[in-house]
Amino acid sequence: MFTGIIEEVALLQEIKKEQGNLHLTVKARFTPELKIDQSVAHNGVCLTVVALDDETFTVTAIQETLEKTNLEQLNVGDEINLERGLQLPARLDGHIVQGHVDGVGICAEIIQQDGSTIFTFSYNHKNIPHVTIEKGSITINGVSLTVINSKNNSFSVAIIPYTLAHTTFKNLKQGDTVNLEFDVIGKYVQRLAQF
Repeated sequence: MFTGIIEEVALLQEIKKEQGNLHLTVKARFTPELKIDQSVAHNGVCLTVVALDDETFTVTAIQETLEKTNLEQLNVGDEINLERGLQLPARLDGHIVQGHVDGVGICAEIIQQDGSTIFTFSYNHKNIPHVTIEKGSITINGVSLTVINSKNNSFSVAIIPYTLAHTTFKNLKQGDTVNLEFDVIGKYVQRLAQF
């Protein structure tokens, strides 16, 4: 489990393809604190550490993960949002985030507004049947945020300057794809409402 509060923006050092899998090697400051088998969220995607050295760690994304995320679009040298798994007891500063991406969305619009930045994202409601609600949570590339302007196939979030500067949101452009994880409680309520 994660909170969606990004610990570090790190550089992707190496990408290796092996059959249907993608091995990603990342250089992170907290690498010396990691162990094999630990979970780390990469742009919101929960992946298991499979190899370590002094400065880098490697994770593997299988085909199922690659089909539901934008990980295959990453390139060596790209920045990536990282968060280690929640360690209890600790404060839960963000929202409840599983690291299980529901699908990808597209950055439709970016507007500067009175000291904040409004990002609007669209997604295919037929492929991702989940919904957003006003003031509900959404996780975008691993960053836990609050929804504004919720619609059937789009929503917006307002980013404070700190979040913009300390996540990969600073690199986001109109047309870029992002990983979306919808509010876990909302998904359960939606599922129950179908019965």
